[in-house]
Amino acid sequence: MSTPSIAKLKKDVAPYEKTDTKASIIQIINTLGPLFLLWYLSYLSLSVSYWITLPLLILTAGFLVRTFIIFHDCCHQSFFKSRKANDILGTITGVLTVVPYQQWKHTHSVHHATSSNLDKRGTGDMWVLTVDEYVNASLWTKIYYRIYRHPLVMFVIGPIAVFLFEYRFNRKGAKKKERINTYVTNILIVALYTALCLAIGWKAFLLIQGPVFFFSGLMGIWLFYVQHQFEDTYFENDDEWSYVRAAVDGSSFYKLPKVLQWITGNIGYHHVHHLSPRVPNYNLEKAHNETPPLQKATTITLSTSLKSLNFRLWDEDSKRFISFKEMKKVIKNKNSVLEAVKEKTTSRRPSLEGK
Repeated sequence: MSTPSIAKLKKDVAPYEKTDTKASIIQIINTLGPLFLLWYLSYLSLSVSYWITLPLLILTAGFLVRTFIIFHDCCHQSFFKSRKANDILGTITGVLTVVPYQQWKHTHSVHHATSSNLDKRGTGDMWVLTVDEYVNASLWTKIYYRIYRHPLVMFVIGPIAVFLFEYRFNRKGAKKKERINTYVTNILIVALYTALCLAIGWKAFLLIQGPVFFFSGLMGIWLFYVQHQFEDTYFENDDEWSYVRAAVDGSSFYKLPKVLQWITGNIGYHHVHHLSPRVPNYNLEKAHNETPPLQKATTITLSTSLKSLNFRLWDEDSKRFISFKEMKKVIKNKNSVLEAVKEKTTSRRPSLEGK
């Protein structure tokens, strides 16, 4: 993509960055309202049958994911025009989603600034190794990486490890404002959960909040994973890395059924979001539909996205994600090429010496 086209693309998307206060308020109502109502209905259903409760809990988890999208927009200062309003709502929704607002705001901004940059991995993203890095890694690193990349670990243990434990602590190097926000978030979470336990009993609370926490965390991590870890995504070293290409080529368009698109706050238009984080979630679809170059982004669906479960390593030669099984073939081919080159060099040496 040339420099002029990059500039034009940014200019084309700029009009959609406008925040609509009315639309934001409506989204708060149609997100938090159903979230609280479904949570209460789930509690009432406990006295009837847990088989009735479970579907309600999954639906509640969906609205908690939608709440996280509001939190996410606040982190980008795109939900309200006022920075203070974004910070207040972001902290409140951070308590509901058990994520400290200032901490996540920082790491996520780093993620946007370094996404798909092979030389700047490690903050706000998932652990990805290239084929060569994996081959040259120590045995323990290989074992740890294989465990980390296993779907059971990423999507079952992951939500618990990240949301319940990791986010309870400040990151190294956090500034005072960020540290205080983490402390305040933790205190408010404890206060909210204590109040609910006193109101309905700790057993009922765990039967409701436990599954809601788990299912929403699973959905959140899956969305983040699949929108960057698709077969022909984009990764480059720093000297060749492009912010726009990382957005358009390194982020997918996750085409979901309309109901799921609404529940997930249009985050499937991830390529638009990465190109311009200031576009509110309710403008992402419109920006995609009215900007032809953005429609060239890789489109994945619910069925095709399942392929990503097999992706483990980034192959810098073929520029695509591969599985551990494919890695063996890649290494074998590389070794064959090296052997062929070595044999060719060796066979030519006598003739060169005879001259």
